[in-house]
Amino acid sequence: MASSSLPSLTLGYVPGGTPAKWARNWADRHPEAPLELRAVAAADAAAAVRDGTVDVALLRLPSDTSGLAVIPLYEETTVVVVPTDHLLTAADAVTAADLDGESVLLPLDNVVDWPEPPGAPVDHRPENTEAAIELVAAGIGALIVPQSLARLYHRKDLTYRPITDAPTCSVALAFPEGPQSTSLEEFIGIVRGRKPGSSRGQSEPAPKRTAREKTLAKQAARAAAGKVARKRGRR
Repeated sequence: MASSSLPSLTLGYVPGGTPAKWARNWADRHPEAPLELRAVAAADAAAAVRDGTVDVALLRLPSDTSGLAVIPLYEETTVVVVPTDHLLTAADAVTAADLDGESVLLPLDNVVDWPEPPGAPVDHRPENTEAAIELVAAGIGALIVPQSLARLYHRKDLTYRPITDAPTCSVALAFPEGPQSTSLEEFIGIVRGRKPGSSRGQSEPAPKRTAREKTLAKQAARAAAGKVARKRGRR
């Protein structure tokens, strides 16, 4: 049954994020309580939650999620984007070894946490993934991204292949730590697949994370700390 008592909720999502299904379910259950979808840059997603720009965000890990509660959702396949006539397209999937000697673009908004990625990095670092896609089309180099970004920036002269031994990209839901609003509790329930009849009431406790979610969150936190350490070491 639709409820008009819930306040509105703002959901931020990074490029390639796909919140449409959740938004439809929310609209079906709560047509009088708007769910605003707001695109946010990958680098800004966690900060947008902390400063209240959005109430909850769909983002990629590792990320600086200090002060936030994190629910890992799924793992994305990592792919390499190349021109459609590239030699790598001869196979349905590739390995890191197949990229040895290949010029590889590394945009400033890179989200693939691969400590020692394959290929030879191109000196020029594009400002973002969208700009890097243009350079792939120009034959400057290949691009390693989560599959959702390859789909987002799809064009006819480019294609992509899964990298079978690449690290996956974790996608998670992040929101402020502490007591949750009724709207946020309801949205988390929708994300977790809770049926309308089992929605939590206002007096019920906040949903607890599963053991798997806790484990993935710890792994993501360690990965984020390692990423920060590596960046400091390169300075």
